[in-house]
Amino acid sequence: MESMLLSFQSDLGSISSEILYLQRKSVSMSQQLHNRQAVRGQLSQFIDDMAVSDALISGILDAAVTEKEFLVQLEILNHKINFVKEQSFKETKACHDVKDILEKLKIKAFTKIRAYLLEQIYRFRKPMTNYQVPQNTMLKYKFFYEFILSNERSVAQEVCHEYVDTMSKMYYSYFKSYSSRLAKLRYEEAATKDDLMGIEDMGAFRGSVLFYKTPLKHKSTVFTIGSRGDVLSAQLEAPVIVPHAAHKSEQRFPYEALFRSEQYCLVDNACREYLFLAEFFIVQGPQALELFNQILGKTLNLLVKNLETFVQDCYDAIALFLCIHLILRYQLMCHKRAVPALDRFWDTLQAVIWPRFEYIFRLNIQSIKDCDPTKFNKELGPHYITRRYAEFSAALVGISESFPSELVNRLLAELQEEVECFILRMAAIFPGRKEQLIFVINNYDMVLGVLMERTRDNSKEAESFREQFNTRSAEYVEEILSPHFGGILQFVKEGEVLVDKGQADELKNHEKKALALVQSFSAGWKRSLEELNREILSSFPNLVTGSSLLQLALTQLVQYYHRFQKLLTPNARAQLTNIHHIKVELKKYKTNF
Repeated sequence: MESMLLSFQSDLGSISSEILYLQRKSVSMSQQLHNRQAVRGQLSQFIDDMAVSDALISGILDAAVTEKEFLVQLEILNHKINFVKEQSFKETKACHDVKDILEKLKIKAFTKIRAYLLEQIYRFRKPMTNYQVPQNTMLKYKFFYEFILSNERSVAQEVCHEYVDTMSKMYYSYFKSYSSRLAKLRYEEAATKDDLMGIEDMGAFRGSVLFYKTPLKHKSTVFTIGSRGDVLSAQLEAPVIVPHAAHKSEQRFPYEALFRSEQYCLVDNACREYLFLAEFFIVQGPQALELFNQILGKTLNLLVKNLETFVQDCYDAIALFLCIHLILRYQLMCHKRAVPALDRFWDTLQAVIWPRFEYIFRLNIQSIKDCDPTKFNKELGPHYITRRYAEFSAALVGISESFPSELVNRLLAELQEEVECFILRMAAIFPGRKEQLIFVINNYDMVLGVLMERTRDNSKEAESFREQFNTRSAEYVEEILSPHFGGILQFVKEGEVLVDKGQADELKNHEKKALALVQSFSAGWKRSLEELNREILSSFPNLVTGSSLLQLALTQLVQYYHRFQKLLTPNARAQLTNIHHIKVELKKYKTNF
């Protein structure tokens, strides 16, 4: 029994040690399994990245570059090339097995891609080609350029250089032709140095012969904006002018309309080109600008020279000012499209235009300063020089509202001062004060009318002329009332001075004079009102102004009449015409406008 139990105990001990052994072995096998699984995942990925499949080879060798299969396999090839390059730095021996075949596939891919991209670039060279079509095609396969740029820079440089060379010539040729054709559509009659604000319209004597300057067919547009301002609003993004269609319909345009068409065409092409370069050739910032300038630099220089040619002989300040504001608007448009590439070009154009604009402006100011008022006819209506000024300043103020300029404000202030001096010099040729005031009011009224129509009511120019107009109107009313009611006006002024001095009792000494004035007024006030009405309305071409001055005069008369009544003695006041009777008569002269 004892030996049996000992044997049983021995068996139990061996089982326990065997269990421990099995347990250790199980842990070891589990660790080995885990390690093998981990290695298997990495090794499997490594083999997938390293192995060159038949699908990859056939896709690169046999598929056309435009097929989706080629693009898919090219992305796989690019990944494998980069992977092998990375592993070769780690001296992985497996790289040697696939390096040659990958190199051959890479060369084959380069060859096909290079041929395809050059073929697309050569399509730009065909006449009448819509270059947006091949550009859009190239963008669909922009990975091609990314592939050759990362793997064979020399081929990428060749493609880029070929594109730059082709597009540079294409744009230059297109814009040179377009600009020359546009130039033929400009009005044949251009403003000259004789078309200045202060130059008289009449003929001029040379020796003993009278020469008449041929009137410019579109001369009014030198000082009047008319519909020319539409280039900044309705026409700003309108379709460009098609030269052959315009020539066929015998259309002609002012310079700024042609300039708008040319610049809008440039904006459209330049923005698209810049965004294409950034996306396809994978460039940004200075690199994108450099590439853009290589393509469009020659074309931009051509456009600058064309503008310089026009500007050097230009005497149309409105045309130049419209061009400046077209530049500002197109520059803003480019910024909205995230294209800064034309900023230097816009600055150059402005540098060409501004000096000439200021020069022409100062010529106009000087022409007004130099003109002799005695050469003009003595007419009380608005002078044509004042009308020119009104139209011209209204045009410039209206255009400037979106982009104010300190220089323009300064020049306008100088011009306004000179025109005000001219109006006063012209008024001085009339002998009577009343005629002088009629001339001045007519001119101020016309300027105000034009400024109010074309600009904001609160513009500095309008405020200044409104103040002058009101001052002269008040003076004119006094002047026009004097011949008819001068005695009463004088009596009121002298009587109120006595009252102010506390000498009201002395008015009784003037009762005889007051009675004479009362009788004179009662006898002729209705006739005087008729004469006032006729005289005022006939003196002012603007019926609204004439009627408002008439109402102002009648209001002033009623005020004087009230003041006159207060100064009279009870005896004289009893003989005075009733004020209500006068007011009823005055209502007849109220107008409906």
